[in-house]
Amino acid sequence: MDIERYLKDMQEVVNRALEDSIPENADIPESLKASMRYSLFAGGKRLRPVLAIAASDAVGGKRENVLPSAVATEMIHTYTLIHDDLPALDNDNLRRGKKTNHKVFGEDIAIMAGDALQTLAFQLMTDQSKVDIPAGTILQAAHEMASAIGASGTVGGQVVDLESEGKKIAKETVQYIHTRKTGELIKASVRTGALTGGGSPKELGALSNFGEMIGLAFQVIDDILDIEGSEETLGKDIGSDLEKEKATYPSVFGMEESKKIASDLVDSAEKEISFFDEKADPLRHIARYFLSRTN
Repeated sequence: MDIERYLKDMQEVVNRALEDSIPENADIPESLKASMRYSLFAGGKRLRPVLAIAASDAVGGKRENVLPSAVATEMIHTYTLIHDDLPALDNDNLRRGKKTNHKVFGEDIAIMAGDALQTLAFQLMTDQSKVDIPAGTILQAAHEMASAIGASGTVGGQVVDLESEGKKIAKETVQYIHTRKTGELIKASVRTGALTGGGSPKELGALSNFGEMIGLAFQVIDDILDIEGSEETLGKDIGSDLEKEKATYPSVFGMEESKKIASDLVDSAEKEISFFDEKADPLRHIARYFLSRTN
């Protein structure tokens, strides 16, 4: 399977759906709309929505039923990036090779753009008129997504990340940060696809474990790339983790051990979905792609 081709094709599917969700003529204040679209269409591989689509396909779901929730995962991801980049948090200047949102639109509009993307995501996820899914399934998917990005998920992980800067922390703490800050949204994206695709309890369990493992692996690799990658390739500030004395896997476990941890996580993730047929091949290839990515 040509994973690069698959990802490009799926990006186009997601981008068209995103454009339909926030068209240029949308009835939104112009400054807010421009800010939302600036970050939403700044690039990126759309890995979270692609994972949702791939998980739905793996359980035999219909593409039209997963697309609204897949688009929602990208909006949520974009909201977290806008807020993470703010001066009060990571204070970054570049994102996906462009100036960060607050550098272009100001902190006030950037904050509200993030807020608007988050709420629009749940508006899309819970619009039953767009899908042929039981209301209970929609409710479960939205509930799980809210839990994944809230106080015990992404936001909680971000808080512990900020509070750990410049401190000597335990291995369990860095795992907590990475699992919550990054991993929970990736896991929720996979589960959202499985839920909207009508997956069985066995399939949901396996895909949940798969999502958890690749979610952690993704952030471990991100830590590695912050040291070994280039600003040109990654499209964001390099070495910022070291400069801010962030709690990262290389800083706590060492570089070689971090690479082994990421590889072992991907191996374990693949084993979790070994009973799936070829419809799950995109998930397997995406997991492997995580290990070889350079951005």
